[in-house]
Amino acid sequence: MNQFTLAGGATPAKSFSKTSSHQPYAWNIEQPGELVRIFDPDVQIVNWQRQDNDAITTYFEQALTSGILGSGFQTVIRTGERLNLNFLPDLPCQSAVVEDIFLLLDIYSELLGCPAVGFRLEIVKSPMCPRFHIDLTGIRLACAYRGSGTEWIDDRCVNLSKLGAASNGVSDETSGLLDSKATVEAAAPFDVVFFKGKLWQGNEARGAIHRSPAMMPESGPRILLVMDAIWN
Repeated sequence: MNQFTLAGGATPAKSFSKTSSHQPYAWNIEQPGELVRIFDPDVQIVNWQRQDNDAITTYFEQALTSGILGSGFQTVIRTGERLNLNFLPDLPCQSAVVEDIFLLLDIYSELLGCPAVGFRLEIVKSPMCPRFHIDLTGIRLACAYRGSGTEWIDDRCVNLSKLGAASNGVSDETSGLLDSKATVEAAAPFDVVFFKGKLWQGNEARGAIHRSPAMMPESGPRILLVMDAIWN
């Protein structure tokens, strides 16, 4: 099992704090031990930056070519259970994908202390959530195995009265949502993003403001892994 202790290598993402006493809104980290930063009350996002994995890329390119994954799948696994190779179609490099998903399940379930995890693998052909929003979740994990990762902005640079449907259909960039200091950050492929929603204890008035990235038709689908804690 993974033990989470603070280590070096973490850097604040480009965020703007109104007071120097606050932790940054988002952290970019290089070691999974730094994921514990997500429990700081001021931190809303922790982005674990990882290297691309050629074996996983090979598997998903083959899966997309064959169409064998369809639109993806979702399932629930109890903490400590092993994933069977057969939960993914039998293609070369299958084991690399299963091992990585199990690693993330192990890290996520230990970090949250939850008895089970619901996870889904989605084949995304158009942006699921193209507008900035806050999820009604606790702490969620997202990893894009193919295509761009989740985008976010610091909530201290946002006019929350213009968030989501309150923009009256005007784009995020022109609605008045973003102030002059706002910078849109994005996870890279294979990065693992932990982000808080409104349902996390003590976070009711906040939450990671994020959206799906824009997609170019010629780039093909994104492949996105998402995990949520299950408490019953």
